[in-house]
Amino acid sequence: MTMSCYLGIDTSNYTTSLSLFSPQSGIVGFQRRILKVKDGEVGLRQRDAVFQHVQNLPQLMQDLYQHEKIAVDAIGVSVSPRDEEGSYMPCFTVGKALAESMACAMRIPVYHFSHQCGHIAAAAFSANREDLLQKEHIAFHVSGGTTEAVLVQPDLHKIIKTRLIASSLDLKAGQAVDRVGQMLHLPFPAGRYLEDLAGQSNKKYKIKPFMRDGSPSLSGLENKCRQMLEKGGLPADIAAYCLAYIAAALRLMAENCVQKYPDLPILFSGGVMSDLIIRDELQKHFDCVFSDPFYSSDNAAGIAYLTYLMNTR
Repeated sequence: MTMSCYLGIDTSNYTTSLSLFSPQSGIVGFQRRILKVKDGEVGLRQRDAVFQHVQNLPQLMQDLYQHEKIAVDAIGVSVSPRDEEGSYMPCFTVGKALAESMACAMRIPVYHFSHQCGHIAAAAFSANREDLLQKEHIAFHVSGGTTEAVLVQPDLHKIIKTRLIASSLDLKAGQAVDRVGQMLHLPFPAGRYLEDLAGQSNKKYKIKPFMRDGSPSLSGLENKCRQMLEKGGLPADIAAYCLAYIAAALRLMAENCVQKYPDLPILFSGGVMSDLIIRDELQKHFDCVFSDPFYSSDNAAGIAYLTYLMNTR
């Protein structure tokens, strides 16, 4: 029996991802491959990310289709980092080219979304809070490339639209995690290794990050961790300080957003939000919604779900 599905494609700066959404069964296919980063480095040049996506997609597509007879009704793809005009990264052109070529050959619709909206949709879907996509709410996207809070509103033409209301002033939370991880000789990406290391610390830190108009500076975090290391600080304590700093910064960002937009739900998405230490701290202060950890990092599930909503509205 052939299953009717919606295909999502996401080619971010960190991950090649494909997903299939079925209205009857939810996410029925999922393939993801983290891009390779050379030892000692904490990121990729765009040309290297583009090359790896081109290499990854054929095998991932084959793996996605191998177990099921699939009829794709529409394709969705992330074509930009954010909704803002001028938002662009070359890595997203790889997924866009594939999606538009497939849609043309199959004579089916293709829909464009931002990577950020894909994260928001994946978080809402995986938390069983699809209702959030139909109402105004505050969404945090916290990752290696972004530490932002956006006001999310329903949109007739693309399901949801976003407007930036707060952002880190310098370093992004995921960048800070990976740079501190590099200092401590942890693998890249360092998130889960830093969390495991921090769990070995008994230290408790009271931190008040520098804020300007509701947006935090995170560059001081990297400097402080380096100072701790140079003074002989234990790796576990340095890891704990790093995550406590990020949690404090996000808490202050959220407090400022709540003051500006009271009574709105808060949704947290992005790879950094899979960290349970940060989650636990935020849950002490807010009634908030988190993505399932599996869908926190870059993925195409949210794009596939948005494609279904677009094609059936």
